[in-house]
Amino acid sequence: MKNIVLITFCFFFQFISAQPDSLFLKVKPEAYIGPQWVQKNKVTVDLSEVAFVNWNSGGTNSIAGLLGAETSANYSDKYFNWKNNAVLRVGMNKQEAKELRKTDDLFELNSNIGFQPDENSNWFYSARLNFRTQLFNGYKYPNTDEPISRFMAPGYLFFGGGMEYGKNIDKTSFYFSPVTMKATFVFDEDLANAGKFGVEPAVYDVDGNLLVEGKRIRREVGILVTNSYEMEVTQNVNMKHRVSLYSDYVNNFGNVDVDWALDFDFKVNSFIRATLGSHLRYDDDIKTLVETDVEGEFDEAGAKIQWKQFLGIGFAVDF
Repeated sequence: MKNIVLITFCFFFQFISAQPDSLFLKVKPEAYIGPQWVQKNKVTVDLSEVAFVNWNSGGTNSIAGLLGAETSANYSDKYFNWKNNAVLRVGMNKQEAKELRKTDDLFELNSNIGFQPDENSNWFYSARLNFRTQLFNGYKYPNTDEPISRFMAPGYLFFGGGMEYGKNIDKTSFYFSPVTMKATFVFDEDLANAGKFGVEPAVYDVDGNLLVEGKRIRREVGILVTNSYEMEVTQNVNMKHRVSLYSDYVNNFGNVDVDWALDFDFKVNSFIRATLGSHLRYDDDIKTLVETDVEGEFDEAGAKIQWKQFLGIGFAVDF
């Protein structure tokens, strides 16, 4: 895990050092045209399907879909910028003779306000809020009797302040916050009692009777570093990189939670496009389980790297 963090930090500093000197020098500001509100909306649908009829190699009929929606409202004036957006994604997969299964589920809110003390500078005093959870139950298929996650179980809230650098802040941003609060919510009794997602588990007596319920909220205060970068790789191919590094001051400082997404968007025409995405996470509070010699019993195996990859073809509508 430390190697991943080291490589990521090296990427940051190599990226910064590779920029021309003018990137860090004061530049002549663009002509001020007054306060502005800009609102954007986007809806995407990605589909994949496979069907077999008398196919001698065998196969399973299946259909999968991913619905995404994003809205943003951004304000800017001579010294302030305030960026807000909401993201919703729901993905489902149906295979022959199997139940409908979830492949993606995200509800996220972001708000970022920045103050530019000098109109010739690329540095901002900044405060950020991020909230994310899911909408539907998650299962370890094929077991659909016991959810392993629910709405607000977990839910995550980040709030903090610091400094942000961005010459073209809509495309490139480097943010550092020495004080960021992280709250983890587990508003499901069974999951909270089991101590899932890092909350304090319930206390039982020797007979298995509940003495103290598990905590529903875990609070942390730590350091947060984020970097985002968008670029046009080639004509009609765009790349978006986002990484977030967080370490709690009190609980095991130096153990870094990583959230890194890398997406490529291939534009076919005004509506049709393809998407290739990779999402890597590491959170020391999310432990894995391994089976023991006793049937139905598990031991904690520690945290592991989580990785998700997506390839889809569909259409997008901006309005």
